[in-house]
Formats: sequence, C-alpha cells, structure tokens
Amino acid sequence: METKDKMKYMKMAIEEARFGIRHKHGGPFGSVIVKDGEIVGYGHNCVLRDNDPTCHGEMMAIRDACCNLGTYDLSGCVLFTTGEPCHMCLCASMWANIEKIYYGCTIKDNGAIGFRDDKFDGIFGGRELLGDFLEPYGRRMCQKLFKEYLEQQHTIY
Repeated sequence: METKDKMKYMKMAIEEARFGIRHKHGGPFGSVIVKDGEIVGYGHNCVLRDNDPTCHGEMMAIRDACCNLGTYDLSGCVLFTTGEPCHMCLCASMWANIEKIYYGCTIKDNGAIGFRDDKFDGIFGGRELLGDFLEPYGRRMCQKLFKEYLEQQHTIY
C-alpha cells in the first residue's frame, strides 16, 4: 500500500477517534477497515457510551465492516487504528481474517494515558510471533490525538 494511502486512512481513523472522545464515548481509539481501496468499516471506542468493555474501536469497525459487506469473513481487508490493538481486538482481527493492521501509538503509549493494555500484553505476550501482521504507522499523528485526549476531561476505565 502506498504511503499517501496509509496516511489518508490513518487520518480517517484519527478523525473517528476524535469524534468519539469529543462525545465522551470512550478513549482515543478509532479504526477504519479498507478493502480494495474503499472504506468498508468505521469504529471508535464506545465503552463508556454503551457500558460495554468490548466496544473498542477495532471491534466496532469489525462489526461495521461485517454488516456493510454482509459477511463475517474480512479476507482482503486492512485495519488502521490509532492505538496498537489489545489482545481482544488483535484476536478478533485474526478471527475475521483481516490481512494486516497498521497502528499509530504503541501498547506503552496506551498505558501512558491510563489504559491497561500493557498489563494484558505482559500476561499474554506473543506479538513477536505475528511477523508483519502488525505494523506501526503514524505514531506522531496519533500521539497528538492522545495528548488532546489527556487535555480533555475524561473517564479512565
């Protein structure tokens, strides 16, 4: 995938996250799913809005893409997300057959703003076994989003 396309999709994931944090839906985590150059799913963290700990940005985008495509199989899709996925979202992406994930901020960045991803990553580990399935991209842009989140009144969960 070309750099300009990756930039475009990561910016869309950031805007999706920004919408969620401005409406107090949850943390600064937004995602888009792309297939054949088209956005097929959007999602942002809705844990607080829905009172549901599984409503992470990636999960919401997977649900949206599956609904839009009329399938549970997201083969050929690529996920862009503002934060490195937790194990729940990582495994859901694998179950959905997503072929690649580009993430902005790291697990450590997620922890630095108050989320427990690093705790669970320490328990489950194993990311080194995934090869190039996960690829960092756009960290600086996503760090600005995280800073914006920290400057707003927010609930840590």
